[in-house]
Amino acid sequence: MKKRLIILSLLLFINMGLFSKNHSVIHTTEMSLIDNEDRIANLAQKFNINKAAISIAIKGYEKLRELGQISNSMYLTIVDFSKPSNTERFYVIDMLKEQLIIKTLVAHGKNSGTLIPSEFSNKISSLKSSLGFYVTGGTYLGKHGTSLILDGVEKGINDQAKNRAIVLHGANYVSSNMISDGQTPIGRSFGCPAVPNNKVKSIIATIKGGTCMFVYAPNSEYAQKSMLAK
Repeated sequence: MKKRLIILSLLLFINMGLFSKNHSVIHTTEMSLIDNEDRIANLAQKFNINKAAISIAIKGYEKLRELGQISNSMYLTIVDFSKPSNTERFYVIDMLKEQLIIKTLVAHGKNSGTLIPSEFSNKISSLKSSLGFYVTGGTYLGKHGTSLILDGVEKGINDQAKNRAIVLHGANYVSSNMISDGQTPIGRSFGCPAVPNNKVKSIIATIKGGTCMFVYAPNSEYAQKSMLAK
């Protein structure tokens, strides 16, 4: 009996050690990204994403992770509104593997601009996109089909997202068929980050349930007000 208890204790000790080691690896990977500008620059080039967008996104993601506000730190989603709407500017990154797993089109708000958004708002009925950090929630079946709830976590910047019904959903006006000439912008939303209908299910399945999303634009007002972007 004693021998069996000793063996069980040893197995438990080994498993705990492996668990701690795995968590240490994840933490080290994330921290090294923040502290290493060269790696951020390499990822920006590799993913074809704005360097400032990914740098700020990782900083805020790490702060939210440390605060316990994201329950799933595996994925980081970046919406890069420095790019025109007829280019793929929606990115989902596997943070552990440092791999881009989803890249696609995404719409911005009707009143934010035509091809490249320049006006942003947190106000109800503004029909504008809101910048900043969000945490993904659960899903529901709405007028656009399966939609993903987004919780804006930056006070005065995007914290009215739920009251504005700002969610991630699919839309037929977000399609590569609309931009075959390379000049025409895709359709615009009422402020939601709408994605192609043929990709929305896989996107939601991947990032739902407590992951971090960052909506970026080179906007001085946001840069001054955001505590997570600093």
